[in-house]
Amino acid sequence: MLYEWLAAPSGAFNLLNYITFRTGAAVVTAFLVTVIFGNVIINALRARQGKGQPIRDLSLEAQMSKKGTPTMGGLLIWLGLIVGVALWGNLQNPYVWVTLFVTFSYAFLGFLDDLAKVTKQSTDGVSAGARLLAGFGIAALACAIIMGLHGAHTPAGHAQWGPLNPLAEWIATLAPQTSVEPADPDFSGGVAVPFVNNYFLPLGGFFILFGMIVIVGAANAVNFTDGLDGLAIVPMTFAAAAYAMIAYLTGNFVFADYLGIQFAPGAGELAVVLGSMIGAGMGFLWYNAYPAKVFMGDTGSLGLGGMLGVVAVATKHEFALVVIGGLFVIEAVSVLTQIGWFKITKRLTGEGKRIFLMAPLHHHFQKKNWPETRVVVRFWILSVLFALAGLATLKLR
Repeated sequence: MLYEWLAAPSGAFNLLNYITFRTGAAVVTAFLVTVIFGNVIINALRARQGKGQPIRDLSLEAQMSKKGTPTMGGLLIWLGLIVGVALWGNLQNPYVWVTLFVTFSYAFLGFLDDLAKVTKQSTDGVSAGARLLAGFGIAALACAIIMGLHGAHTPAGHAQWGPLNPLAEWIATLAPQTSVEPADPDFSGGVAVPFVNNYFLPLGGFFILFGMIVIVGAANAVNFTDGLDGLAIVPMTFAAAAYAMIAYLTGNFVFADYLGIQFAPGAGELAVVLGSMIGAGMGFLWYNAYPAKVFMGDTGSLGLGGMLGVVAVATKHEFALVVIGGLFVIEAVSVLTQIGWFKITKRLTGEGKRIFLMAPLHHHFQKKNWPETRVVVRFWILSVLFALAGLATLKLR
């Protein structure tokens, strides 16, 4: 908003033309807003929720001591994010809007889930099936829009839409204009192959299905990770910082050409959105650090994961998410393998067996008598290494 009102080709306000400056300003703004209004929101949540978030009995004393802590703390993050983006983002950029659409749609799904848990004082919220169905629908719409935006800059970008080509052409009119076009005609419906310069595996319309899996998978992976004080938000800020860098490089033709990565016109503005998320995330950590005064709940975790997934799709760096979000992947895999192995062994032997003492993985280490803070800090360290490793892949081509 300030960018649109005040930006000038010269003078002091020329700084607003630089994505790097606006990203830094968004970080600071979102952090201050979240910290300043944090206590007000937490007190309101505590008053409205009474007993707070119901805690699943894991036979862990440390977990049961959290009983009564309010949930839905993701609202703090979203307040900071909204103010940061509203002040420093280019609100005419369609990538900004599609990212916010996914983020807040998933956050709303999480809010409904949290509300059901608090109302019923049960760990059972909205059914997993209904949540997945809605999540896939939201992701499908977002991926179709992104495919149309990417298609605006390729000669054959609309050909893959078939009878829906008029819709693709309309979406393309929203795309940021540029005189530089991606060289690969498969850019719109293709998936970038890691470690190969500007090559896209052509999926055509199946790109939407692929993107749906990425977004829904990211949302649920972050959701699985959110189980200890500060455990999810710090790795999320590291992953967001890595993708802010990727978005900036991908949206700049000079840097994209130098690195041999795909150029996505307009995607650089996502750095401002992610900067707002980083600032709001650090502000949330102010209250979520051990011992937490508030939990982010599904209101926060689903929205954050959805944001990470849609940015990965928009910047054509879907596979990098496996590395950058490695901690989230490990947590999700621990749950899936635990459930899968239990079902297989129960069918074969009549008695289900487990790989881990408890899943997600952070509870396994708690069962091994690791203090909560040790688990959290060591997972933070891993998340930094994963983020740096993901960035390092940009030049491995």
